Amino acid sequence: MDRVILHSDLNNFYASVECFLNPSLRGQAVAVAGDQEMRHGIVLAKNSIAKAFGVMTGNTLWEARRKCPDIVFVKPHFELYKKYSDIVRQIYGEYTDQIEPFGLDECWLDVTGSKNLFGDGKTIANNIRERIKTEIGITVSVGVSFNKIFAKLGSDMKKPDATTVIDRDNFREKVWRLPVSDLLYVGHKTANKLKSYGIETIGALASADPKLLMYLLGKNGIMLKEFACGKDNSPVLRFCDMSPVKSIGNSTTTPRDLVSEEDIRITLYALCESVSARMRRHGFICDTVQVSIRDSDLYRFDRQAKLDTPNRTAKALFEKSMELYRRHHIHGKPVRSLGVRACGLSSDKDCQMSFLPEIENLDREEKIESIMDSLRVKFGSSAMNRGICITDAELSRIGPSEDEAVLPPAMRLSH
Repeated sequence: MDRVILHSDLNNFYASVECFLNPSLRGQAVAVAGDQEMRHGIVLAKNSIAKAFGVMTGNTLWEARRKCPDIVFVKPHFELYKKYSDIVRQIYGEYTDQIEPFGLDECWLDVTGSKNLFGDGKTIANNIRERIKTEIGITVSVGVSFNKIFAKLGSDMKKPDATTVIDRDNFREKVWRLPVSDLLYVGHKTANKLKSYGIETIGALASADPKLLMYLLGKNGIMLKEFACGKDNSPVLRFCDMSPVKSIGNSTTTPRDLVSEEDIRITLYALCESVSARMRRHGFICDTVQVSIRDSDLYRFDRQAKLDTPNRTAKALFEKSMELYRRHHIHGKPVRSLGVRACGLSSDKDCQMSFLPEIENLDREEKIESIMDSLRVKFGSSAMNRGICITDAELSRIGPSEDEAVLPPAMRLSH
């Protein structure tokens, strides 16, 4: 018996939430965009009206304005998007416990065991769509199929507010005519490589010579061919089965190029405080720190190093981050963006007591930072700051990182 898999994709999610909460935006071209003054000025999401003018995710604000002169830009509110995403998943949970997130706005659902209660896949999909529209005020497109890959394709086919069924009888007609780039896990580089050998549609990929695909893409080429043929047996994971968090990080594109070490110190410390607070919130310590640096020529590199003792204090993260920066960055090269990531995570319950001086110092610092966290939660993020961050409020203003707002996505192939 075939499985019944749904892929649910909330339409224009960020922009839809903003328009729902602010009625004055309805009927206008709207884009959720980063802060232009902070050089985060790109379109993160757009509504269907802006899309009709050709506005695309990733456009700079001036590009979007050129395409749509009357477009309205709104700042992102990730905490709201997370809240609405959780509400939607509560609806999904009334139909199945097999719910696998793919970012904030997308989920796979395995409703095979729910058919006797709620009807076939199309019926369940339509019920979910109607409930989300009625109860939450946003729309969703749902793909229904016998595997995850085709369910995802189905949700992309008709937007907004639609259900598309791809079954064993019609998948060749519906799927094989689509561009190969529409297939999940086929990125831009992979698609171009396949097209250079005449493989431009999913059907062409399905009938391609396995030896050629092995030569072009290795084992991934064989896997993609199987996906094109409808041979995807990957399960829809339950929340409790999701892979554990492997790292916690934050990054920022700075409002100006960083040319002095003092600028670097301020920005890195603000990032380290953000990462440190999140580790405390989620009950983690780390043993490795990774620094990401992108210079004014947009060249980027990552470097990492072990901490002397696993911990999560901002001070320890900062000292190791500065050490990595000084060791690897070319002196005099302006820096455009910085990132800090805590890797090698483990539970703080695994910490052992110690009376060594260095451990006592870490414990003392941890207590101080925990108190600072509490004060910031109660009185606002600016209620208490380190002296180094007060020297330049602009550089020390670090917003929430994307992985703070978005659940870890399912594993992707590298392109």
